[in-house]
Amino acid sequence: MTVFRFRPTRRDTLKLAGAASLASLFAPAVHAQATTNVRFTLDWRFEGPSALFLTALEKGHFRAEGLNVTIDAASGSREGVTRVASGTYDIGFGDINSMIRFRDENPTVDLKANMIVYDRPPFSIVGRKSRGITTDVKSLEGKKFGAPAPDAAYAQWPIFKTVNKLDDSKMRFENVGFPVREPMLASGEVDAIFGFANSSYINLKSRGVPENDIVVLHMYDYGVELYGNAIMASPAFLAANRGAVAAFNRGLVKGIRDCIADQAAGARMVVARNDVARLETETERLKMTIDNYVLSPWVKANGIGGIDPARMATAIDQIGLTFTFKNKPKVEDVFISDLLPAAADRKVA
Repeated sequence: MTVFRFRPTRRDTLKLAGAASLASLFAPAVHAQATTNVRFTLDWRFEGPSALFLTALEKGHFRAEGLNVTIDAASGSREGVTRVASGTYDIGFGDINSMIRFRDENPTVDLKANMIVYDRPPFSIVGRKSRGITTDVKSLEGKKFGAPAPDAAYAQWPIFKTVNKLDDSKMRFENVGFPVREPMLASGEVDAIFGFANSSYINLKSRGVPENDIVVLHMYDYGVELYGNAIMASPAFLAANRGAVAAFNRGLVKGIRDCIADQAAGARMVVARNDVARLETETERLKMTIDNYVLSPWVKANGIGGIDPARMATAIDQIGLTFTFKNKPKVEDVFISDLLPAAADRKVA
Protein backbone atom coordinates (compact mmCIF):
# COMPACT_ATOMS: atom_id res chain seq x y z
CA MET A 1 0.00 0.00 0.00
CA THR A 2 1.32 3.40 -0.97
CA VAL A 3 1.14 6.04 1.73
CA PHE A 4 0.97 9.65 0.57
CA ARG A 5 2.41 12.21 2.93
CA PHE A 6 1.74 15.93 2.74
CA ARG A 7 4.92 17.94 2.34
CA PRO A 8 4.10 21.64 2.70
CA THR A 9 5.69 24.02 0.26
CA ARG A 10 6.85 27.49 1.31
CA ARG A 11 3.59 28.92 -0.08
CA ASP A 12 1.56 26.39 1.97
CA THR A 13 3.55 27.26 5.08
CA LEU A 14 2.85 30.97 4.59
CA LYS A 15 -0.87 30.23 4.09
CA LEU A 16 -1.00 28.19 7.30
CA ALA A 17 0.88 30.84 9.23
CA GLY A 18 -1.45 33.51 7.89
CA ALA A 19 -4.51 31.48 8.86
CA ALA A 20 -3.10 30.98 12.34
CA SER A 21 -2.47 34.69 12.67
CA LEU A 22 -6.00 35.49 11.57
CA ALA A 23 -7.39 32.94 14.02
CA SER A 24 -5.43 34.50 16.86
CA LEU A 25 -6.56 37.95 15.74
CA PHE A 26 -10.26 37.06 15.87
CA ALA A 27 -10.14 34.76 18.89
CA PRO A 28 -10.75 37.58 21.42
CA ALA A 29 -13.78 38.77 19.42
CA VAL A 30 -15.27 35.29 19.40
CA HIS A 31 -14.70 35.02 23.13
CA ALA A 32 -16.29 38.40 23.76
CA GLN A 33 -19.43 37.33 21.90
CA ALA A 34 -19.96 34.21 24.02
CA THR A 35 -23.48 34.28 25.45
CA THR A 36 -25.52 32.47 28.08
CA ASN A 37 -28.90 31.19 26.94
CA VAL A 38 -31.73 32.14 29.31
CA ARG A 39 -35.23 30.69 29.08
CA PHE A 40 -37.51 33.27 30.71
CA THR A 41 -41.17 32.88 31.60
CA LEU A 42 -43.68 35.64 32.12
CA ASP A 43 -46.56 35.27 34.56
CA TRP A 44 -49.29 35.85 31.99
CA ARG A 45 -50.00 36.57 28.34
CA PHE A 46 -48.25 39.21 26.26
CA GLU A 47 -50.16 42.17 27.63
CA GLY A 48 -49.19 45.66 28.81
CA PRO A 49 -46.95 44.62 31.74
CA SER A 50 -44.82 42.36 29.55
CA ALA A 51 -43.49 45.53 27.91
CA LEU A 52 -41.16 45.87 30.91
CA PHE A 53 -39.36 42.74 29.71
CA LEU A 54 -39.83 43.13 25.97
CA THR A 55 -38.19 46.56 26.13
CA ALA A 56 -35.07 45.07 27.71
CA LEU A 57 -35.05 42.39 25.00
CA GLU A 58 -35.78 44.58 21.97
CA LYS A 59 -33.47 47.40 23.06
CA GLY A 60 -30.59 44.93 23.31
CA HIS A 61 -29.99 45.32 27.06
CA PHE A 62 -29.90 41.57 27.67
CA ARG A 63 -27.68 41.00 24.65
CA ALA A 64 -25.28 43.69 25.87
CA GLU A 65 -25.00 41.75 29.13
CA GLY A 66 -23.98 38.58 27.27
CA LEU A 67 -27.39 36.91 27.43
CA ASN A 68 -29.50 35.26 24.75
CA VAL A 69 -32.96 35.58 26.32
CA THR A 70 -36.15 33.96 25.05
CA ILE A 71 -39.47 35.07 26.58
CA ASP A 72 -42.57 32.89 26.84
CA ALA A 73 -46.07 33.70 28.04
CA ALA A 74 -47.79 31.82 30.88
CA SER A 75 -51.28 31.35 32.27
CA GLY A 76 -50.95 32.81 35.78
CA SER A 77 -48.53 34.24 38.32
CA ARG A 78 -48.27 30.92 40.13
CA GLU A 79 -47.25 29.14 36.96
CA GLY A 80 -44.17 31.32 36.74
CA VAL A 81 -43.15 29.94 40.14
CA THR A 82 -43.63 26.26 39.30
CA ARG A 83 -41.95 26.58 35.91
CA VAL A 84 -38.82 28.01 37.49
CA ALA A 85 -38.86 25.65 40.48
CA SER A 86 -38.95 22.65 38.15
CA GLY A 87 -36.08 23.98 36.05
CA THR A 88 -38.23 24.10 32.91
CA TYR A 89 -37.33 27.78 32.79
CA ASP A 90 -34.08 29.35 34.02
CA ILE A 91 -35.53 32.66 35.24
CA GLY A 92 -39.12 33.70 35.71
CA PHE A 93 -41.54 36.40 36.77
CA GLY A 94 -44.08 35.35 39.37
CA ASP A 95 -45.88 36.12 42.60
CA ILE A 96 -43.39 36.15 45.46
CA ASN A 97 -46.09 35.20 47.96
CA SER A 98 -46.91 32.06 45.99
CA MET A 99 -43.18 31.37 45.88
CA ILE A 100 -42.92 31.62 49.67
CA ARG A 101 -45.78 29.15 50.07
CA PHE A 102 -44.24 26.86 47.46
CA ARG A 103 -40.96 26.79 49.37
CA ASP A 104 -42.72 25.71 52.53
CA GLU A 105 -44.63 22.98 50.69
CA ASN A 106 -41.47 21.83 48.87
CA PRO A 107 -38.63 22.26 51.38
CA THR A 108 -36.05 20.56 49.16
CA VAL A 109 -36.40 23.32 46.52
CA ASP A 110 -34.38 26.33 47.63
CA LEU A 111 -36.22 28.86 45.50
CA LYS A 112 -35.52 32.54 46.20
CA ALA A 113 -36.49 35.84 44.62
CA ASN A 114 -33.67 38.16 43.64
CA MET A 115 -35.44 41.28 42.36
CA ILE A 116 -38.83 42.86 43.07
CA VAL A 117 -40.65 44.25 40.02
CA TYR A 118 -44.06 44.97 41.57
CA ASP A 119 -43.28 46.77 44.82
CA ARG A 120 -47.02 46.85 45.44
CA PRO A 121 -49.11 43.86 44.35
CA PRO A 122 -51.99 44.15 41.87
CA PHE A 123 -54.13 41.99 44.20
CA SER A 124 -57.54 43.58 44.13
CA ILE A 125 -61.24 43.20 44.59
CA VAL A 126 -63.01 44.76 41.63
CA GLY A 127 -66.72 45.44 41.85
CA ARG A 128 -69.48 47.64 40.48
CA LYS A 129 -71.21 50.55 42.15
CA SER A 130 -74.46 49.41 40.58
CA ARG A 131 -74.06 46.15 42.53
CA GLY A 132 -73.59 47.98 45.83
CA ILE A 133 -69.77 47.92 45.98
CA THR A 134 -67.94 51.00 47.23
CA THR A 135 -64.43 51.73 48.49
CA ASP A 136 -65.75 51.04 52.03
CA VAL A 137 -64.77 47.45 52.80
CA LYS A 138 -68.00 46.95 54.72
CA SER A 139 -69.84 47.15 51.39
CA LEU A 140 -68.39 43.73 50.58
CA GLU A 141 -70.36 41.96 53.29
CA GLY A 142 -73.27 39.91 52.02
CA LYS A 143 -72.09 40.06 48.39
CA LYS A 144 -71.37 37.37 45.78
CA PHE A 145 -67.85 37.07 44.38
CA GLY A 146 -66.27 35.47 41.36
CA ALA A 147 -63.20 33.84 42.86
CA PRO A 148 -60.99 31.60 40.69
CA ALA A 149 -59.48 28.97 43.01
CA PRO A 150 -55.91 29.35 41.64
CA ASP A 151 -56.03 33.15 41.60
CA ALA A 152 -53.21 34.83 43.53
CA ALA A 153 -55.48 37.71 44.58
CA TYR A 154 -58.12 35.40 46.00
CA ALA A 155 -55.38 33.59 47.94
CA GLN A 156 -54.90 36.77 49.98
CA TRP A 157 -58.51 36.95 51.16
CA PRO A 158 -57.70 35.55 54.63
CA ILE A 159 -55.26 38.46 55.12
CA PHE A 160 -57.66 41.07 53.77
CA LYS A 161 -60.62 39.97 55.87
CA THR A 162 -58.48 39.64 59.02
CA VAL A 163 -56.83 43.07 58.88
CA ASN A 164 -60.16 44.68 57.97
CA LYS A 165 -62.20 42.69 60.50
CA LEU A 166 -64.72 41.43 57.93
CA ASP A 167 -67.28 38.71 58.57
CA ASP A 168 -67.43 36.55 55.43
CA SER A 169 -69.96 34.03 56.76
CA LYS A 170 -72.69 35.63 54.64
CA MET A 171 -70.53 36.22 51.59
CA ARG A 172 -70.71 33.81 48.66
CA PHE A 173 -67.58 32.81 46.77
CA GLU A 174 -68.11 31.12 43.41
CA ASN A 175 -65.17 29.27 41.88
CA VAL A 176 -65.06 30.55 38.30
CA GLY A 177 -62.57 30.18 35.48
CA PHE A 178 -60.29 33.06 34.52
CA PRO A 179 -61.92 33.55 31.08
CA VAL A 180 -65.43 34.06 32.54
CA ARG A 181 -64.51 36.15 35.58
CA GLU A 182 -64.95 39.61 34.05
CA PRO A 183 -67.88 38.58 31.80
CA MET A 184 -69.79 37.38 34.88
CA LEU A 185 -69.26 40.72 36.62
CA ALA A 186 -70.15 42.61 33.46
CA SER A 187 -73.43 40.67 33.18
CA GLY A 188 -74.27 41.08 36.87
CA GLU A 189 -73.97 37.38 37.77
CA VAL A 190 -71.59 38.36 40.59
CA ASP A 191 -71.16 41.61 42.51
CA ALA A 192 -67.35 41.66 42.55
CA ILE A 193 -64.37 39.57 41.52
CA PHE A 194 -60.86 38.87 42.74
CA GLY A 195 -58.02 39.54 40.36
CA PHE A 196 -55.13 41.72 39.26
CA ALA A 197 -56.64 45.18 38.78
CA ASN A 198 -54.53 45.88 35.71
CA SER A 199 -56.29 42.97 34.03
CA SER A 200 -59.80 43.01 35.52
CA TYR A 201 -60.36 46.78 35.37
CA ILE A 202 -59.19 47.04 31.77
CA ASN A 203 -61.13 43.95 30.70
CA LEU A 204 -64.35 45.29 32.23
CA LYS A 205 -63.98 48.58 30.39
CA SER A 206 -63.41 46.72 27.13
CA ARG A 207 -66.70 44.88 27.74
CA GLY A 208 -68.60 48.13 27.93
CA VAL A 209 -68.90 48.51 31.70
CA PRO A 210 -68.91 52.28 32.38
CA GLU A 211 -65.72 53.49 34.00
CA ASN A 212 -67.66 55.29 36.74
CA ASP A 213 -69.39 52.02 37.64
CA ILE A 214 -66.12 50.15 38.30
CA VAL A 215 -64.74 50.15 41.85
CA VAL A 216 -61.17 48.94 42.50
CA LEU A 217 -60.08 48.05 46.01
CA HIS A 218 -56.32 47.58 45.84
CA MET A 219 -55.47 45.36 48.77
CA TYR A 220 -52.32 47.36 49.51
CA ASP A 221 -54.58 50.30 50.40
CA TYR A 222 -56.32 48.17 53.02
CA GLY A 223 -53.54 46.90 55.26
CA VAL A 224 -52.11 44.10 53.10
CA GLU A 225 -48.31 44.54 53.28
CA LEU A 226 -47.35 41.96 50.68
CA TYR A 227 -44.96 42.46 47.81
CA GLY A 228 -46.05 41.59 44.29
CA ASN A 229 -44.33 39.83 41.41
CA ALA A 230 -40.61 39.25 41.48
CA ILE A 231 -37.75 37.77 39.49
CA MET A 232 -36.64 34.31 40.58
CA ALA A 233 -34.12 31.86 39.15
CA SER A 234 -34.21 28.09 39.26
CA PRO A 235 -31.87 26.83 42.00
CA ALA A 236 -29.79 24.83 39.52
CA PHE A 237 -29.41 27.73 37.10
CA LEU A 238 -28.56 30.14 39.91
CA ALA A 239 -25.88 27.80 41.27
CA ALA A 240 -24.24 27.42 37.86
CA ASN A 241 -24.84 30.91 36.45
CA ARG A 242 -24.94 33.38 39.30
CA GLY A 243 -23.28 36.04 37.15
CA ALA A 244 -25.87 35.55 34.43
CA VAL A 245 -28.70 36.18 36.90
CA ALA A 246 -27.03 39.42 38.01
CA ALA A 247 -26.59 40.33 34.32
CA PHE A 248 -30.27 39.64 33.69
CA ASN A 249 -31.22 42.00 36.52
CA ARG A 250 -28.96 44.72 35.14
CA GLY A 251 -30.49 44.40 31.70
CA LEU A 252 -34.02 44.33 33.09
CA VAL A 253 -33.55 47.46 35.19
CA LYS A 254 -32.37 49.31 32.07
CA GLY A 255 -35.38 47.99 30.18
CA ILE A 256 -37.80 49.06 32.90
CA ARG A 257 -36.34 52.55 32.98
CA ASP A 258 -36.61 52.81 29.18
CA CYS A 259 -40.17 51.48 29.27
CA ILE A 260 -41.19 54.04 31.89
CA ALA A 261 -39.72 56.79 29.71
CA ASP A 262 -41.47 55.61 26.52
CA GLN A 263 -44.56 53.61 27.39
CA ALA A 264 -46.07 53.96 23.92
CA ALA A 265 -43.09 52.13 22.42
CA GLY A 266 -43.42 49.39 25.03
CA ALA A 267 -47.09 48.90 24.25
CA ARG A 268 -46.29 48.58 20.54
CA MET A 269 -43.87 45.77 21.36
CA VAL A 270 -46.70 43.97 23.15
CA VAL A 271 -49.21 44.12 20.31
CA ALA A 272 -46.51 42.94 17.90
CA ARG A 273 -46.52 39.65 19.86
CA ASN A 274 -50.25 39.39 20.52
CA ASP A 275 -52.56 39.33 17.52
CA VAL A 276 -55.70 40.03 19.56
CA ALA A 277 -54.27 42.84 21.69
CA ARG A 278 -55.36 46.43 21.06
CA LEU A 279 -52.74 49.16 21.28
CA GLU A 280 -54.98 51.57 23.20
CA THR A 281 -55.92 48.90 25.74
CA GLU A 282 -52.37 47.68 26.35
CA THR A 283 -51.05 51.22 26.61
CA GLU A 284 -53.55 51.91 29.38
CA ARG A 285 -52.78 48.57 31.07
CA LEU A 286 -49.06 49.29 31.02
CA LYS A 287 -49.55 52.79 32.44
CA MET A 288 -51.73 51.41 35.25
CA THR A 289 -49.07 48.81 36.05
CA ILE A 290 -46.23 51.32 36.18
CA ASP A 291 -48.14 53.97 38.14
CA ASN A 292 -49.64 51.63 40.74
CA TYR A 293 -47.26 48.69 41.15
CA VAL A 294 -43.81 49.50 39.79
CA LEU A 295 -43.33 53.18 40.67
CA SER A 296 -44.45 53.10 44.28
CA PRO A 297 -43.36 55.86 46.68
CA TRP A 298 -40.77 53.48 48.12
CA VAL A 299 -39.30 52.75 44.68
CA LYS A 300 -39.15 56.45 43.83
CA ALA A 301 -37.11 56.97 46.99
CA ASN A 302 -34.96 53.82 46.90
CA GLY A 303 -34.84 52.51 43.35
CA ILE A 304 -36.14 49.47 41.50
CA GLY A 305 -35.75 45.91 42.72
CA GLY A 306 -34.94 45.95 46.44
CA ILE A 307 -36.96 45.36 49.59
CA ASP A 308 -37.55 46.88 52.99
CA PRO A 309 -36.58 43.96 55.27
CA ALA A 310 -39.02 45.02 57.99
CA ARG A 311 -41.90 45.11 55.53
CA MET A 312 -40.90 41.72 54.10
CA ALA A 313 -40.92 40.28 57.62
CA THR A 314 -44.45 41.63 58.08
CA ALA A 315 -45.43 40.18 54.71
CA ILE A 316 -44.22 36.74 55.80
CA ASP A 317 -46.28 37.08 58.97
CA GLN A 318 -49.35 37.94 56.89
CA ILE A 319 -48.77 35.02 54.52
CA GLY A 320 -49.03 32.89 57.65
CA LEU A 321 -52.70 33.93 57.82
CA THR A 322 -53.36 32.19 54.49
CA PHE A 323 -51.96 28.82 55.52
CA THR A 324 -49.94 27.18 58.28
CA PHE A 325 -46.17 27.25 57.77
CA LYS A 326 -44.34 24.01 58.40
CA ASN A 327 -41.13 26.00 58.78
CA LYS A 328 -41.68 29.74 58.75
CA PRO A 329 -38.93 31.37 56.66
CA LYS A 330 -36.74 34.32 57.51
CA VAL A 331 -36.39 37.23 55.12
CA GLU A 332 -33.01 35.99 53.91
CA ASP A 333 -34.55 32.61 53.07
CA VAL A 334 -36.83 34.11 50.44
CA PHE A 335 -34.91 37.06 49.00
CA ILE A 336 -31.30 37.66 48.01
CA SER A 337 -30.22 41.22 47.28
CA ASP A 338 -26.60 40.81 46.19
CA LEU A 339 -27.54 40.16 42.55
CA LEU A 340 -29.12 43.58 42.14
CA PRO A 341 -27.36 46.42 40.32
CA ALA A 342 -25.82 49.14 42.45
CA ALA A 343 -28.38 51.36 44.18
CA ALA A 344 -27.45 54.37 42.05
CA ASP A 345 -28.14 52.36 38.87
CA ARG A 346 -31.62 51.37 40.09
CA LYS A 347 -32.86 54.91 40.64
CA VAL A 348 -35.77 56.16 38.53
CA ALA A 349 -36.63 59.74 37.71
